Amino acid sequence: MATTNATAPKSAPKVKKESQGFQGIKAGWAVIVACAVIAVCIYLFVFGSAGNFKGDIGAPFACMSDAEAMEPAGLVGTVYMGGFVVPIIWTLCFTVIAFAIERFFAIRNAYGRTSLVKFVAEIKKALEANDIAKANKLCDAQRGSVANVVRATLRKYAEMEQNTILTKEQKILAIQKELEEATALEMPMMQENLPIIGSIVTLGTLTGLFGTVLGMIKSFSAMSAGDGGTDSTALATGISEALVNTASGIATGALAVIAYNYYTNKIDRLTFSLDEVGFSIVQTFSATH
Repeated sequence: MATTNATAPKSAPKVKKESQGFQGIKAGWAVIVACAVIAVCIYLFVFGSAGNFKGDIGAPFACMSDAEAMEPAGLVGTVYMGGFVVPIIWTLCFTVIAFAIERFFAIRNAYGRTSLVKFVAEIKKALEANDIAKANKLCDAQRGSVANVVRATLRKYAEMEQNTILTKEQKILAIQKELEEATALEMPMMQENLPIIGSIVTLGTLTGLFGTVLGMIKSFSAMSAGDGGTDSTALATGISEALVNTASGIATGALAVIAYNYYTNKIDRLTFSLDEVGFSIVQTFSATH
């Protein structure tokens, strides 16, 4: 009971330390909605403005039967002719960009203030010298998720040193359990919103394919319309829609793949560092007790 009372006050600073710094955006849906609003506004009022078409008014305000008003004057107008699927793909693209920026700051905070490799090396040196106080000072200076996990494990290390009831094997298991629990608390913060980026990897490509199919349907409808003739404007519109959506979908999917793999690799490196330091702490306790 005395041991429990001695360690209870230390739990409050632990929670406070882990809550410091940028933890990421929790309401991912709000980011998606904001990106959708931005995408629709850009599509309607920038790409659909009058200067991008041969008519006197912009495409959003022109009658769809007004062939002149709906005829693009350049590439921007052609992109607009991709149809309603374009802002959907842009929403996915902007979402990837937003979450990629958000993950950059969140994972950088998780790594801490200095080089993670250097921090791990210094912690291992302190443990080899059995200098737990120095290891704690290094954690205070480093901060971040790795430092939080190491600090929590070192607390349990010090607690087990004072424990005279448990066996050595039980103490080692207690330290390992503390390491695993501390790691489990930090991992959700590092992986926040990554599943959304991972979903867009496939969803972006499929949405582009959907837009492509719609464009081809319009093209074939234009070819079969009329008395043996072809509506060239409708045919061009259908082809534009197909190609614009294909390009947009592929670009969005590629961007999502790059972002997802990059941050997954960063998290894997951080997890490896946690395993390395945790193993060193356990081995130090086993060798010195």
